[in-house]
Amino acid sequence: MNRKKKVNQILKKRMKKANAKLHKSNKPRYISKAERAKMELEAQNAENQATSDVAPAQETPSEDNA
Repeated sequence: MNRKKKVNQILKKRMKKANAKLHKSNKPRYISKAERAKMELEAQNAENQATSDVAPAQETPSEDNA
């Protein structure tokens, strides 16, 4: 390989790396298994609280009518 080709190859490699740093990846952030389990548990708790808050409000009027 002659010198000119080698220099051009090195410069192209550097430019490719520089351009790669500029572009943001579309890949989602990694979430560990423990973190996913924790998030799922929190979601279930929030869902249970939401249903428990709504359920007594619906039962109260039906008891008044009876």
